[in-house]
Amino acid sequence: MEYKAKILGTGSFLPERVVTNQELEKLVDTTDEWIVSRSGIKRRHIAGDHETTAGLAEQACLRAMESAGVKPVDIDMVVVATATSDDVFPSTASVLQHKLGLRNVACFDVTAACAGFNHGISIVDQYIKTGFIKHALVVGCEILSRNIDWTDRSTCVLFGDGAGAIVLGRSSDEGIMSTHLHCDGSQHDILHAPNLLIQRNSKETPFIKMEGREVFKHAVTRLGELVDETLSANNLTRDDLDWLVPHQANIRIIGAMAKKLNMSMEKVVVTLDDQGNTSAASIPLALDIAVKDGRIKRGDLILLESFGGGLVWGSALVRF
Repeated sequence: MEYKAKILGTGSFLPERVVTNQELEKLVDTTDEWIVSRSGIKRRHIAGDHETTAGLAEQACLRAMESAGVKPVDIDMVVVATATSDDVFPSTASVLQHKLGLRNVACFDVTAACAGFNHGISIVDQYIKTGFIKHALVVGCEILSRNIDWTDRSTCVLFGDGAGAIVLGRSSDEGIMSTHLHCDGSQHDILHAPNLLIQRNSKETPFIKMEGREVFKHAVTRLGELVDETLSANNLTRDDLDWLVPHQANIRIIGAMAKKLNMSMEKVVVTLDDQGNTSAASIPLALDIAVKDGRIKRGDLILLESFGGGLVWGSALVRF
């Protein structure tokens, strides 16, 4: 019997605290106009000292399970995409399992920066299609604000915190149609954050470092190729797509992908202005918002695409 993996429910959670561009004007040499024109970001949510990555993920998962109509006993696997785990070990997924009261099931983290959520979908898709599991939580969660140099105006204006989750389940209906993952490790230096717990003698600081122009150039090129690859693998054209749900990194990159697909921006889910770049959390956050407000409906064909440090990039073509 051939099994299919389908998104059964979505959920998301954002910290209460919101930091506006006007507040950042008081911290660094920047302006609201400069930030918006170059990134599209107006606000971002920032976790409080009492909040943890696993805690944000817990709230997103509870909402996703409620949306899917499943209980903790139904979950067979938890895959968490994050670059900001609360501890080196155990994994965020392990802590999350305990918080959710799940039984003794497989739980692990995936570290693929901003493309981590699509990697998580791809992994779980294989487990469901082979019949190994029936239901899984795929989570993207980040507290990037703790890895930011708040004196560096090129990075501190970009990132935010949050969590998004989906329940993937076995179904007879079409769901995850294909996933496509890529990496070019030769470009790792243009977007990275050192782990000083490992590199004890390093003179680096534990902050995100990014060569913005180079990242933009690679992102537009690689994502353009990825769109063609994904559509070709499914014998589809860009006209077949109903929605683009991209990683929320930069409005110019998102606009370039919409142009590539000949899609109106009205068919592109954009949360960047309100949330900033939440890395692995950005796609599930955007997906949940568009599902909950009624834009994305059952039967819609959706392209999820992402690009991040590694360099890594990936897509998932989804019949919602």
